[in-house]
Parts: sequence; C-alpha cells; structure tokens
Amino acid sequence: MRLPEDAYLKTASMAAAAFFDTPFFLLEYALRFLRVLVLLALWRTVLASHATGSMTLPQVLTYTLIAEVFAAQLNLRTSLNDAMWDGTLVIRFLRPMGLIRQLAAEMAGRWSIDLVLFSLPLFAIAPLLGVDPRPASPPHAILFITSLALSIVVGLALEQFSGAIVVAFEQPVWLVDYVRVAIATVLSGQLLPLAYYPAGIGELFSWLPFAATTWAPLAIYTGAGNPPLLIATQLFWGITLWPIANWIWRANREKLASYGG
Repeated sequence: MRLPEDAYLKTASMAAAAFFDTPFFLLEYALRFLRVLVLLALWRTVLASHATGSMTLPQVLTYTLIAEVFAAQLNLRTSLNDAMWDGTLVIRFLRPMGLIRQLAAEMAGRWSIDLVLFSLPLFAIAPLLGVDPRPASPPHAILFITSLALSIVVGLALEQFSGAIVVAFEQPVWLVDYVRVAIATVLSGQLLPLAYYPAGIGELFSWLPFAATTWAPLAIYTGAGNPPLLIATQLFWGITLWPIANWIWRANREKLASYGG
C-alpha cells in the first residue's frame, strides 16, 4: 500500500519538473541577480557617506544577499492564487490530500530547483561581489535554521489567511495579493532592514507577523537582533495565525469549493 508521504513527494517532483515548462525562469534569475547588484551598490554608496543605523555596512550587505538567497522561503508563495484564478481549486479539493499540504509540496518542488540554479550559485559567488555570506557565528547559523523554519510556518499561515479572506469577502484574487505584497514589502524588512526605519518605527514593525517571516531570520543570521526575542515572536504568530486561518477556511468551505467554477 502506498504511503501518503509518497503522494506529496510525487507532487513535489512534478512541480519541480513543471518549472522548466517555460524558459522565462532564466530571465527571472537574471533580473534577480541584477537587483542584488543594484542594491549592494546602493548600500555601499549610501552607508559610505551616511553611517547611520544599528547595522554595519558588512551586516547590511550580507543581509541583502541572504535575503535574495532565501527569497523563496522568506517571501513565501504557493500556487493558491493561481488555483483560485483558473478554477482548479475545486479539483484540488477532490484529491485525497490536504489542500495546504499539497500546495506546500508543490512549493517545495519549485524551491528545490531555485536552490540549485540560483540560491547556491549566488551564495558561492558572494565573495566576488565583496560580500561575506557567512552568518555572524556558528550559534547564529543554528538559530537561523530554527528561525527560517518558523518563518515558513508563519508564511504558510499568512498564505492561507490571505486566500480565505479573498473568498470570505468575495474580493478579486490579485487585488488582495497586491495589497498583501505592498504591506509585506514595507513591514517585513524584505527591502529595507527594519533597523534603518526612523523614530523607532522599525522596532514597532518587528512585532508584526510580516517581520516574523523576513526580518527575524535575517536579523539572526547577521547578528542584528536578539535571537530569543525574535524566535519567541515567530512562535507567537505561528501559534496565533494558524487557528484563525483554519477557522476562516472552515467557515467559508462551501465558497472555497465553488470558487472559480
């Protein structure tokens, strides 16, 4: 008898194979690499003349590079929006697999390709870009792994919560996604480390769930934050968001099953 885990592994492998259905992923990688070069150059220019904030230039450069190395995990996205948009969400409910788990399996399959073709090469050439890609210390590296796992947990909860909001309030899929991306870009530390926000705003944002997905693991990796406090915040949001997201899903299950056709 086939074990359930085999189904998720097969789903992940199929998603990884589908990654090569279009050649545009090469263009995406080129643009991501260009973005890293531009951001590194901007930080060197800005911090060379304005050495402000609680992070040093080497920390910021490492933060920027590692943010791109782990961009898929820190800025987590599943294919839920696509499934809602093209109406295949109904088919997913008919599969003998948990909806969120099968979406997570597909996501993991895509991650494996991204890791091999982009993340590892970018990490390897970091010294050529003048960046030390190593964590602040071995203990910080271990704590980063824990924090990254919690970041994924919180990210999946936000993904489910966002999808449930779309259906519960009958809003356009991409409208909600655009709003979410805009909010996350400002509040998560994805583009700008929260340590550089003025007037204590960054410290305030660090308590929010979006910061638990990006700022927390990157601050731990670079030694720019308090690991126990950051991990405790991630645990809080993971424990808090999942029951809320699950409740909204269950409360709107009939709408979810019929969304898209």
